[in-house]
Amino acid sequence: MDIQRINPTKRWSDVTVFNGIAHFVEVAEQDTSADMTGQVNQIFAQAEEMLASVGSDKSRLLSVTIYVTDFANFDALNVAWEAWLPEGCAPSRACVKVELADPNLLVEMAFVAAAGQQ
Repeated sequence: MDIQRINPTKRWSDVTVFNGIAHFVEVAEQDTSADMTGQVNQIFAQAEEMLASVGSDKSRLLSVTIYVTDFANFDALNVAWEAWLPEGCAPSRACVKVELADPNLLVEMAFVAAAGQQ
């Protein structure tokens, strides 16, 4: 089976699809000075674009790994998360505390989703 790489660079691809499963990672790209809610909402908007690029949507998420720099922001993350997901479509999820490469980033998310027919 072929591996589909969308917008590959030397360091990463925007999305990698294999066997009908899409993998991609998002961080806030527009405003890294935003608070947790602002950064999470940027990530969600970007994720929706990546999902659409592989014929998918947020109801087809399989799992998300969330990396946060401070658990003091956990409640804000959860409020945004619950507002974003359609009822009954929550994927499996892990949330871990980390140090991110850019100190302005508060959160990074790694998504896995069922892709549509390409």
